Amino acid sequence: MKKKMVTALLAVSMLAGLSAVNVMAADDDTITVGFSQVGAESDWRTANTESMKSTFSEDNGYELIFDDAQQKQENQLTAIRNFIQQEVDYIVLAPVTETGWDTVLQEAKDAGIPVIIVDRMVDVSDDSLYTAWVGSNFKLEGQKAMAWLDAYLEAKGRGDEEINLVDIQGTIGASAQIGRTEGFDEAVEAHDNWTTLAQQSGEFTQAKGQEVMESILKQSGDDIDVVYCENDNEAFGAIDAIKAAGYEVGGEEGQILVMSFDTTNAGLTQTLSGEITCDTECNPLHGPRVEEIIQKLEAGEDVDKQAFVDEVAFASDDTVTKVTIDGTDYDITPITQEIIDGRAY
Repeated sequence: MKKKMVTALLAVSMLAGLSAVNVMAADDDTITVGFSQVGAESDWRTANTESMKSTFSEDNGYELIFDDAQQKQENQLTAIRNFIQQEVDYIVLAPVTETGWDTVLQEAKDAGIPVIIVDRMVDVSDDSLYTAWVGSNFKLEGQKAMAWLDAYLEAKGRGDEEINLVDIQGTIGASAQIGRTEGFDEAVEAHDNWTTLAQQSGEFTQAKGQEVMESILKQSGDDIDVVYCENDNEAFGAIDAIKAAGYEVGGEEGQILVMSFDTTNAGLTQTLSGEITCDTECNPLHGPRVEEIIQKLEAGEDVDKQAFVDEVAFASDDTVTKVTIDGTDYDITPITQEIIDGRAY
């Protein structure tokens, strides 16, 4: 693509009497990036998109071709093929689900275009089909959240109680759903006194989270102790449904304890109010991380195949300030307004 642009600019420059060298210098530094985004289903996704757009801006030396897939994998397949036809320098993909990418990624590889996967992972037969992946350790997120729940209930004198849980899952097949559900399932299985009452997808949206919670409340409302929402927007919808049905949310016995993931500004605000009792971070600011990979590739340097971002967890109080998973300690930070004000999303 850059070669075609340079050729066109050279022709124009000759007519205008400009220096071909100056034209090439002005254009050669521009890097074209095609970015296929899942959609705009949540506050987290909006922040993720903004991070990419602000990083790959014209002022920073990039041309960004952005495509919103509207939650449909077929739209992403079309977008990637369009990027290949446009001969972009790099393709960045935030996949809807993990599977179904082998053919189109092979096409990108055959075209000599590096592919960087962000957020959700892809499950492919040959991992050389993509250059690098940047994102979160979703299972560890789930493990942190459930370790916090275990410690919290123990600290409140409820460690031996029968605890009934609901899991409002994310989009089925997405890496975040798979990892967070695994963390949930393994913890429930490890506790004889924990029972999963319901497990259903809220599709990472507020509307669906509310719809699912309303249905579950009609069947099991009086029995629910904990609602584990796999992102903030689902939690917002679930809380609305719980309150509308006449139940209280919070961490005290007799209330429904709501847990969440993402730590968006709105999510942490509800953690500060106590409506969300624990919110585990999933950092959406991937733009700078992807740019670092691209700049290394431009310089001919090697890059790590996978890069997990560092993340923390926040709680509405200081009942639990640390959890241990597989011998490693992780801090749980009591949320404050100062923390919320100082965050970028």
